[in-house]
Amino acid sequence: MLIIWHSVTGGSRAWAEAAKAEADKVEEIACHCHHADEVTVEMMLSHDGYIFAFPENLAAIAGVMKAAFDRLYYPCLGRMEGRPYALLVCAGSDGCNAVAQAERIATGWRLKKIADSEIVVTHAQTAEEILAPKIIGEQDLDRARQAGALMAHGLAMGIF
Repeated sequence: MLIIWHSVTGGSRAWAEAAKAEADKVEEIACHCHHADEVTVEMMLSHDGYIFAFPENLAAIAGVMKAAFDRLYYPCLGRMEGRPYALLVCAGSDGCNAVAQAERIATGWRLKKIADSEIVVTHAQTAEEILAPKIIGEQDLDRARQAGALMAHGLAMGIF
């Protein structure tokens, strides 16, 4: 499985690392975690499932993650149908629009959503709060761990 992440202040990276730590406990599955800038078409096509972890910026998918989707979308189109995915979004106040955008991209790829998309809201509203490093609480990290475990176990059991 492949975890694709982008983060500026650390929140989405923490979610990606928590998901990977739990997925790594499933010996039958190799879990790889890469920054969105590093992900290639070949990487996408050589993995059986995906977790996308990224922040919402200005009510949209963060630019670096959106650029990765833009770069990968057409070369992967028609080549990943039915593979499972999950979303982990870090937002200051909402996150719903970024989720909707990413789910629409996944629908275009004909990926299979395996769980409700997760959003952690940091309540960062001022410039200083928005730019400050994010500390994700244990309960929220547990949601990322659950996503990693679900994906890894599902792939190992052949459910997805």
